[in-house]
Amino acid sequence: MTSSIRHRFTGHIAGVGTSSGTRLVLGCWSHTPQGPFADVMVAHPDGRRELLAPNDWVAHFVSDTYTFDTVTRVPVNVQRTGFSRASRWTVTAGPLTWHFSVGPRAPLGYLLQTVPRPISTSLTFARLTDQVAHRVMPGVRTLGTAGNDRTEWYAAYDLHTITHSRATWDDQDLGRLTDMTPAPDFGFSSTPRRPSLTALTSTVRVPDAAAVTSPARTPELG
Repeated sequence: MTSSIRHRFTGHIAGVGTSSGTRLVLGCWSHTPQGPFADVMVAHPDGRRELLAPNDWVAHFVSDTYTFDTVTRVPVNVQRTGFSRASRWTVTAGPLTWHFSVGPRAPLGYLLQTVPRPISTSLTFARLTDQVAHRVMPGVRTLGTAGNDRTEWYAAYDLHTITHSRATWDDQDLGRLTDMTPAPDFGFSSTPRRPSLTALTSTVRVPDAAAVTSPARTPELG
């Protein structure tokens, strides 16, 4: 039997679309194997998928788990005022500056809060919720096969709408807030179609611990 190791990442994922066609996904992680960090996945209007990563470890681990055409190493900074509803976030990452505001808890968020955390983070529970997730929110899965024979599952425990978002890329306005369409196709699961902030734990099972510590090839790592 092949040995494996599980890595857990607890924090938030924010996903929005823009009228320019750019789609943005922020991962802001407070507890990870490498300490707190944030990264941004960008789906450009031409279909190019880019990862903005703050260091080599994040660049390698995330690009080995998801699919990108370009990986760019830049400082990724997140500032937040307030918590949950009415919080405001500012993200700066290389050419990207992104401001967004969080609105009311979504109906599903109330349901997610009723599930005890030890149960919600289990692989067994992810198998059950996966049967429901893609029916309730098309494109969203809670369990799937990631890159390099990795298995990943999500345990969401809160969900809020994003009511305002404004972003620039190289000082060019990306336009008004829209739904996340089409899906950015970074991996087996997409963020909800409606702009949302999800509180969650993501667990990635890696078949070989050496894959985490040994640098892997990343596309156009810069």
